Amino acid sequence: MKFTLSWLKQHLETTATLDQIVEALTRIGLEVEGVENPGEKLAAFKIAKVLSAERHPQADKLQILSVDAGNGPLQVVCGAPNARAGLVGVFGAPGAYVPGLDVTLKLASIRGVESNGMMCSTRELELGEDHDGIIELPEDAPIGTAYPDYAGLTDPVIDVAITPNRQDCMGVRGIARDLAAAGLGTLTPLTFDAFTSEGAGPDVRTDDTAGCPAFFAQTVTGVTNGESPEWMRRSLIAIGQKPISALVDITNYLMIDLGRPLHVYDRAKLSGGLVARKAKPGEQVVALNGKTYALDATMTVIADDTAVHDIGGIMGGEHSGVSADTTDVLIECAYFDPDHIARTGQKLTLTSDARSRFERGVDPAFLEDGLAIATALVLHICGGTASDVTRSGEPPLEPRVIHYDPRLSADLGGLHVAPERQARILLSLGFTIGAIKSADAFSDALFSTIEGKWPVTVPSWRRDVDGPADLVEEVVRIEGIDNIPSTPLPRMLGVAKPTATLEQKLERRARRAAAARGLDEAVTWSFLSEAEAAPFGGGAWTLANPISEDLKVMRPSLLPGLLAATGRNLKRGQQSVRLFEIGRRYLAEAERATLGVVLAGDRRPRGWREGKAATFDAYDAKAEALALLAASGAPVDNLQVMGEAGDAWHPGQSGTLRLGPKTVLASFGMLHPSVLKAFDLDSAVAAVELYLDAIPPKRASGFTRPAYTPPALQAVRRDFAFLVPAALATDALVRAVKGADKVAIVSARVFDVFTGQGVEEGHKSVAVEVVLQPTAKSFTDEEIKAIADKVVAAAAKQGASLRG
Repeated sequence: MKFTLSWLKQHLETTATLDQIVEALTRIGLEVEGVENPGEKLAAFKIAKVLSAERHPQADKLQILSVDAGNGPLQVVCGAPNARAGLVGVFGAPGAYVPGLDVTLKLASIRGVESNGMMCSTRELELGEDHDGIIELPEDAPIGTAYPDYAGLTDPVIDVAITPNRQDCMGVRGIARDLAAAGLGTLTPLTFDAFTSEGAGPDVRTDDTAGCPAFFAQTVTGVTNGESPEWMRRSLIAIGQKPISALVDITNYLMIDLGRPLHVYDRAKLSGGLVARKAKPGEQVVALNGKTYALDATMTVIADDTAVHDIGGIMGGEHSGVSADTTDVLIECAYFDPDHIARTGQKLTLTSDARSRFERGVDPAFLEDGLAIATALVLHICGGTASDVTRSGEPPLEPRVIHYDPRLSADLGGLHVAPERQARILLSLGFTIGAIKSADAFSDALFSTIEGKWPVTVPSWRRDVDGPADLVEEVVRIEGIDNIPSTPLPRMLGVAKPTATLEQKLERRARRAAAARGLDEAVTWSFLSEAEAAPFGGGAWTLANPISEDLKVMRPSLLPGLLAATGRNLKRGQQSVRLFEIGRRYLAEAERATLGVVLAGDRRPRGWREGKAATFDAYDAKAEALALLAASGAPVDNLQVMGEAGDAWHPGQSGTLRLGPKTVLASFGMLHPSVLKAFDLDSAVAAVELYLDAIPPKRASGFTRPAYTPPALQAVRRDFAFLVPAALATDALVRAVKGADKVAIVSARVFDVFTGQGVEEGHKSVAVEVVLQPTAKSFTDEEIKAIADKVVAAAAKQGASLRG
């Protein structure tokens, strides 16, 4: 939101300096992003007089001018048709930067004649659209004076960042109101020239009371749509708006000045009356930006008997726009529902100054006055005769009353403010307290009649104020957030109690373990596009009003975000990507704490010892899953590997880690090629999802850990080689072996798998190392043999036989 200092002072009577205003704006929550002087870029241009003008010997349309800019005559070649002796204009010497041409002037030779700069047009200085001739100034303009000083272009421009909840500050007057409440001056009354109306109002109505609750309009006949006044053009140019014509400039000016978007139609281009209605399927409109938009039945439009002329509250149509030939106009001042505006703008991916205001919420009570001010300006600048006003529908003006306890300023805001001061702040911002309507009407006697909680009526332009806490915010920001004292919280006696929950502790352990294993943490969006969520079963929750179509679905998995990040890294030349993220999956029944891991690219780079680079496979994913589960406190020795992980995973190269058949702790393996294609990934990707909420908590056993007592006797290791069916999972064989003697056998692991010569077709040889741990005394040979027999018998139940 940009405005000039002089523009602000049209609404604020103040003696404050620019620095004081800038400091106050940021202090009350209207952050100043920058202050610039538009005249600085034109400081090199001076007022000059053409002493003589002669025809160029080598070009019929060029002239050789003798120009005096205060330092004596200079020769300039000029092609402007209005260049002549005696003309006073704007001159740029060599070294001056011309913003409209994006060039820096230098000494040049034009058709063999030396030229020392140029005489400039308004377009070349970005002061307007006129480029048919050079600027003509009055004869008494002071020669040699810097043009910005003469033209009044030294007015500072203030750029303020307006947060989405402050719709009232989308106009200069709203900002002035805040500054007045902060004590920097007095808000001037809003006035306009009175005028008389003749004849019936225009034929307008609203058939879409949900999208356009109120539609007010007035016509003006006999207008002359020329150039807008200098003061208006200067204000618009200063904030980056290009003046177009008086009628268009008036609507743009009022939108910035009062935060009230309006639209002006050329009545000669309309067929019949105007109606605010829902668009019909298949309808289209060519907007003022020259683009054609396809409409649907959820969008509010303004149409006549034959066509759509306006995307309601967002952008007008090209066909019915005013031009230099316009003589009769219809001025529309309507109220559009913010939610409808936001949804339509998102669907059409169409932004505009009007949309940014309507979707935040313009003042619904400012239709009558807004239309009157616009009509008065049109009559004053363009002439003509105004009709009566046609009013269709009713704006939402239901008053909102909040019962406010002034003690909340200290309780919620941490700042003690006297009740009288709080009342004056709220009144100066436009709130009403009981019978007190304004700060000027405040008196101690009248204030003393209010008992208990204050009945505070919210002004129509403050859609964001909804409860007592919002009123506390208003009081505190005007009084000054910097005035809130720093008060330390009371410290409990003794040793501080731990505050982290079991879930937080689990996530911390998992995060440290993942980082220690060389994985890089990523933080991705909790929202996805529908296309990204589809490979993982789609999302159970879809936002009704997303900020973007790409951030519409709440993620059913952490992997889509990690895959998108992986793709970006690989496309930028990263050879090995190892990412993890801890976050939430949003399922139909609840949100679930999850750890996701993605491994892509080279697991090991090529080298002289190993040869070619090695890529990640499903076993790498399984190793990460087991290591992270172990670090998280899961009973990994009791886990079972079962089946494929789901449709998003590669069949035969994926699985799940479970405690029993129902409790799934993790999915791991290679992702399905269709998933990789959906994310534009060319190479195979291994992944893991750990379901942290499924890990069983440890049983409480007190704060003291048992003393470490290593076994007194040495363990015994025995190797077994089994011939098993090729389809048998080695995990099942290992579990069977470990269960053969749960007292003596402390661990078992596979250390070799062999197929080929010596092993019959359809089988494989699996070698298992079994560790036996004696307790009271060492094992005898007979005891070891008995345990070995149990191992062989247990393996046989799985279809395994001991190799000879």
